[in-house]
Formats: sequence, C-alpha cells, structure tokens
Amino acid sequence: MVDFHADWAQAEFGGTVAKLFKQHGGYEIHALADYFPEVVKAAGEALGVDESRRFATLSGYKRVLESGIEAVALETPPYFFPEHAKAAVAAGLHIYMAKPVAVDVPGCLQIEAAAREAARKRRCFFVDYQLPTEPANQEVKKRLTSEGFGKIARISTTGICTGFPDPPKTENLESRLTKLIWVNDIALGCDYLGNFDIHAIDAALWVLGERPMAASGFSRVARPNPHGDGHDVCSVLYEYQSGIVHDHFGQGPANFCANDLSCRVYGPTGNARVAYTGKVHFRSSDDIFNAEVGNVYDDGVVRNIARFYQDVVEERVVNDTVRRSVDGALTCILGREAAERGQRLTMEQILKENRRLHLDLTGLRT
Repeated sequence: MVDFHADWAQAEFGGTVAKLFKQHGGYEIHALADYFPEVVKAAGEALGVDESRRFATLSGYKRVLESGIEAVALETPPYFFPEHAKAAVAAGLHIYMAKPVAVDVPGCLQIEAAAREAARKRRCFFVDYQLPTEPANQEVKKRLTSEGFGKIARISTTGICTGFPDPPKTENLESRLTKLIWVNDIALGCDYLGNFDIHAIDAALWVLGERPMAASGFSRVARPNPHGDGHDVCSVLYEYQSGIVHDHFGQGPANFCANDLSCRVYGPTGNARVAYTGKVHFRSSDDIFNAEVGNVYDDGVVRNIARFYQDVVEERVVNDTVRRSVDGALTCILGREAAERGQRLTMEQILKENRRLHLDLTGLRT
C-alpha cells in the first residue's frame, strides 16, 4: 500500500486523477490540499479523507508533506510545480505530476534538478503524458522506422481547442486559480501553446527523439473580450539539428472546429499521424495501418498510474518520463517566446536568458 497525497487544485482534472488512483487499488489517499477550502471538503468527502488531513491555502501542500505520506500527485496550475516538486523531493517522496512541468526556463531547470535528486534518493519521479501510452500510437511510431517509410523529412503538429473561460480579473489572483481560467495567464499556465498544444509538441519529441534548436513564428490574442495575457493563436516553425522541418499551428477558442491534438509525420515515401483523438494511420510504399484511438485521457492516466505503482513497489527509479517532459516544456517556451516577440530564437538563447516569470500573490490566503 502506498500512502498518497492528491493535490486537487486542478479540480477538473485533479479530481479525475485522484479517483483513478483510488480505483487502481494499492494506494491509500491519505491527505489532500487545495487553495479553496470548499474544494478540499468536497474532495475529502468523495475520497474518504479525514478532515484532519484536508489542508487549504497556498501553503497547504507543506502540511501534506509532513503528514506521513510516501507519494504525492501534483495537479496544480503549473506555476507552482517546481516549488512543490522540490519540496516533495526534499521530503523523500515519490512524485506523480501533470504537465507542463514548468512555465519558464528556471522552473524547467528546477524540475530537472529535482528529478536528479529524486533518483539519487531512490525515489520515482513520473510525468503523466497520455498520448504515447496509446497502443495505436505506439504501433504507428514503431512503423516509422521501417525502410518503406524512409527518413522523416517533416513534422506538422496541431493544437485546436474550444478555449477556456477568461472572465474579468478581480482584486487579486484568487479568481484565476479555478476552472482552468489560469490557462489564459502565461505565468500561471504557460500559455495555450504550453498548456494545451503541448500534448502535440510532446508527440513530436516522442517520435523524433530530439528537441529543437531554434524557433520562429507569430502569435496573437484572438478570443473575444480577453482578460488574461495568454496568446491563443500561434504559428511556429521549429528547427532541429537533424534538419527536420517542424511546423506547429495552435488556436483556441475555435468553437466551430473539432478539437485536434495531433502530430503528422512525412517522409519521402510515406506519411503518418499520431493523435490524442480520432483516427491515426501509417502509410508507406509497402505498408498501411489504420486505427482509431479510444479515451486517451482516462485510459492513458490509468496506464500511467499502474506504471507509477509498479515503479514504486519494485523500486524502479529510471524516471524516464522526465527528460522528454522538460524538453517539451522548453520547446513550448521557446515557441511561445519566439512567436510573441515575432523573431527567431535559439534554445541556447532562452537558456542563457533564464527568464523567470513572476506572479503577484498579494491578498491570497497563504
């Protein structure tokens, strides 16, 4: 049995993840933390967590870390991930966390350092991406190495969604911490590119096995009556050391389009598609494969929870999801910065800038 803490601050997703942990078996959900007391109360009642182990306010996570748990699930707005992960590693805990792992370069580097320290302490550090766990996507990826497909020449990724609520701001940040409103705020959620589109970007890095060295592009705010600073439309061109061309398009809200999180792969004699929803395929000069993915989110989380459990109980600390997750976040940050500035930027440049995003937490319950 793994004594476990679920951080519920992404109520829309944290709640689902916590329930799936409980359904898996082998986990005891021992403590909960969220900024909002009413959220902690509802979650505690739903999951059978004693009132004495339900903590609210921004610092509630610290009390959770002291409550005698073995593992923690982080499902907060991404701005808080590096701080929470660092504290959890210092407390000697196993970590299961959502994406993106950070909203800025310093945060990405902090996650990377925390994962190294976790491995040194023989603790698991797992980042929950679902698309690569889907068997149909895995089958497509496997076939991409076939001779009939040829060398990958181009990648095209897409992130289209119906958007997220973006109401007027209030006197402090509290109103932005719920209902995924924070996706509209760059420092809280890493922009639309870094929070939604990142699933498609991760798929590209999963297929290619490398991160880009540069990006250029443009972006804008197109949603009606915006209040956050996040850009919801972008077109980014990534450059790789291998010479592969990678174009990315993102838009949200796009209410008259189907949601699309996909990665299309093109070679001289074939093409393929891996995706979060809908049909996937592989076509080459000598092979054809077609399939449709299922409920990638729920099914993927279930598979990842099972993998995390086995890693913990068998003391497997390979922590192999971290490298691509950090690279994926850095890739989105590179694309975000290049597109918002309307200029070509290299990965080396943004790493050297090491620019930290700051939030004004004045007036929040600490």
